[in-house]
Amino acid sequence: MATTNSAGSKAKVYFTKHIDAEHLIALYDRINEGIYGKVGLKLHTGEKHGPNILPPKMVKAFQQHVPDSVIVETNTMYGGDRYTTEGHRETLKVNGWDFCPVDILDEDGGVDYPVRGGKHLQSVTVGKNLDNYDSLVVLTHFKGHAMGGFGGSLKNIAIGCAAGQEGKRQVHGYLEGAMPPDSAAWGEMPLKDHFMERMADSGKAIVDHFGKHIVFLNVLRRMSVDCDCAGVSAAEPTISDIGIVASTDILKRLLMLLNMH
Repeated sequence: MATTNSAGSKAKVYFTKHIDAEHLIALYDRINEGIYGKVGLKLHTGEKHGPNILPPKMVKAFQQHVPDSVIVETNTMYGGDRYTTEGHRETLKVNGWDFCPVDILDEDGGVDYPVRGGKHLQSVTVGKNLDNYDSLVVLTHFKGHAMGGFGGSLKNIAIGCAAGQEGKRQVHGYLEGAMPPDSAAWGEMPLKDHFMERMADSGKAIVDHFGKHIVFLNVLRRMSVDCDCAGVSAAEPTISDIGIVASTDILKRLLMLLNMH
């Protein structure tokens, strides 16, 4: 297990090349000082039968280690099995996410979180139930993403906590079109050139909300160029598994990830 600590932040980044529940838990125990109360475990649960999602058995062992924790998710903006809460819950069962409660945060709508100093957004609509949690553990499968280039912790909270019918529209800049967007609409979104900055705005709202009570773990395995949103159509990974990275600092963790290839 390795650590790194660069200038500009006191936070450390922890790394292990071993991808299993034991080492995932060991890294978490090094960064969990601020985690308390009711804990949301944010991960991408994937489309049906997705070949690259995090192994449910590993996540189950991890979830059982984190007191008073449940998996939290939101419905999607794109049309598919997770567009509605009913379809989403069926997908959760198919993929093996039935070992603990799963809170679909936007099942009952959304709530606006302020974006302090945002470049494009003054607020973002997140799943209403996010207000019920004291802490957030962001457990992310690091992989590619069609619009973001890669999908890590920022994508997991910026899009993954945004309410499917409103917040995700704000992040993508798709403010007026029909829902769900058709294939042509995805390529014609007028604000797509600002997508990364809008995603950063949304992620900042989540980080600011939880303050010291949010941590980030990234699992670098089965790293397809496609997001887990692609399900069975995701491309086969062409690079080897690397390990697990953990930190309380989302930016330092990101910089380390981008240098690990």
